[in-house]
Amino acid sequence: MTDIESTPTETQRDLDVDDVGGIADDVIENVERVIVGHPDAIEHILTALFARGHVLLEDVPGVGKTMLSRAIAASFDCSFKRVQFTPDLLPSDVTGANVYNQKTQTFEFRSGPIFANVVLGDEINRAPPKTQSALLEAMEEGQVTIDGETHSVPDPFAVIATQNTVERDRTYDLPMAELDRFMKKLELGYPTAGDESEMLENVVGTHPIEAVEPVASLADLEDIRAVTADVTVEEPVRTYVTRLARFTRNHAELGASPRASVLLLRAAQGRAVLNGRDYVVPDDVQTEATVVLPHRIRSGAAERTAADLVADALENVPVE
Repeated sequence: MTDIESTPTETQRDLDVDDVGGIADDVIENVERVIVGHPDAIEHILTALFARGHVLLEDVPGVGKTMLSRAIAASFDCSFKRVQFTPDLLPSDVTGANVYNQKTQTFEFRSGPIFANVVLGDEINRAPPKTQSALLEAMEEGQVTIDGETHSVPDPFAVIATQNTVERDRTYDLPMAELDRFMKKLELGYPTAGDESEMLENVVGTHPIEAVEPVASLADLEDIRAVTADVTVEEPVRTYVTRLARFTRNHAELGASPRASVLLLRAAQGRAVLNGRDYVVPDDVQTEATVVLPHRIRSGAAERTAADLVADALENVPVE
């Protein structure tokens, strides 16, 4: 009998928790060449990417939502597509469609811009709900079904969407089913005087977004996601997340969904990795809860916002 040397079929992971911090620092430095004064937002988007989540950026026009999204996507050497949402945009403009080929006399699938590692949905609330719903299956299940045939989107996959908050009469509200699929909802706000002055200095001449080069590979992002998924979440932390979610359900018209609890834990895992740990602590949950929970909650009281309710939950729910 001849012995045949077996070759491992699984690819060994090249990164560990200690490596992720260095890559994250490189990405943050890269992005800050384009966007000044928003370190917290950059970290929140990174932790969402690490934790297999999607991000919604909501704010007034002109504060850098699109540039921030582009800069983070450009920092990873992965496929990137942008969808400019408009009132006349069709679902097939996002997902793609089966097109008849007269030469072969068969229908061929032509993929839409959703088939990319990072998809930027610019001003997503300008499109009607029917078009927005084209994202739902891909965001939750990593696939698109067209004419009964299922097509997988690339892995890793993430949606970063921006939303206009000013022209309410010319936009559509995002349905709760879509909002609930976004791990985080962020607001940038206006820069400080010093940050705005630095930004103006940076954009004189060529815009810095044109010079952004990747500082991490697609394989790095895949490894980081695998590292993040392996971060330990002990039972007391899981119980704490459950109690936070139940507090919102008991004190609001619509509280945080079970999906919100799952995404909060994943976001906390991303935060732990960013901080160089392979285990989650309550501080990770508390940091992420303020951007993971509010957009899923309807308080039912005009004088009490969803953010107020989450702040009450963080203050009143004990860590045991």
